[in-house]
Amino acid sequence: RYLGARYDRSGDRGVMKVKEKQRNSRMCIICGMDNDKGVKAQFYSMEDGSVMSLFRFRPEHQSYPARTHGGMITAMLDELGGRAYWAEFDTDTYAVTTVLETKFRKPVPYDADLVGYGKVVRNSINFYQAVAEIRDKSGAVLASAQLKYLKLDPKKIADADPRDEMFYYIADDIAEI
Repeated sequence: RYLGARYDRSGDRGVMKVKEKQRNSRMCIICGMDNDKGVKAQFYSMEDGSVMSLFRFRPEHQSYPARTHGGMITAMLDELGGRAYWAEFDTDTYAVTTVLETKFRKPVPYDADLVGYGKVVRNSINFYQAVAEIRDKSGAVLASAQLKYLKLDPKKIADADPRDEMFYYIADDIAEI
């Protein structure tokens, strides 16, 4: 079952409006702009409260030839689930992953345009649950995840405040995905 209304069963993709662009970090393997080996993915808060990303894995993220490593795929799904909270609620809340169940449906290529999607499906005072997907440009689901997060004060997550890492805002002209 698909998580959002943007794709019909034939795989045709509709479009959704971008509400705002999210910030990037310095060294995160997925969104870190100073990480030479990272994906450098950009994330967008969407009009339906979801988060989306247009990104490409690179050859450095390979497992078997022409395939992205499952750890990188899982890291992207985790990032989508984490950022889904910021898309629907607020960017001051930080959380850590407590459960992550990944389903690998088809090989995920590198050097190919991919679409990431994440959405909060349950929210409480201390926890939230999200779903995430990676699709190819035709709309085929390549990998999906169900995730659970524990909300924490940023000072309890690391010695340094993670908000200090989230200072890159990269403007672009993407208005719909």
